[in-house]
Amino acid sequence: MAGKDRGDMTVREAGHKGGETTRERYGEGFYEEIGKKGGKRGGETTKERYGGSFYEDIGHRGGQKVKELIERGKSSRQRK
Repeated sequence: MAGKDRGDMTVREAGHKGGETTRERYGEGFYEEIGKKGGKRGGETTKERYGGSFYEDIGHRGGQKVKELIERGKSSRQRK
């Protein structure tokens, strides 16, 4: 997908090169640091938007889905 004006580097290669440059400039701990900040900010924004009980609700839904999948797995084994 490299055009005449874009050079011979793919998007993937450019991303990899940028990541390596960032690691050299800021160190490997940089990614961990920004990941924690982003997760915390995202969690705070979600809590403000949907309320604290949102996490309880989605946790319950996830548990129900797991329970349903386990039951499906058990019933499919019994049919064989």
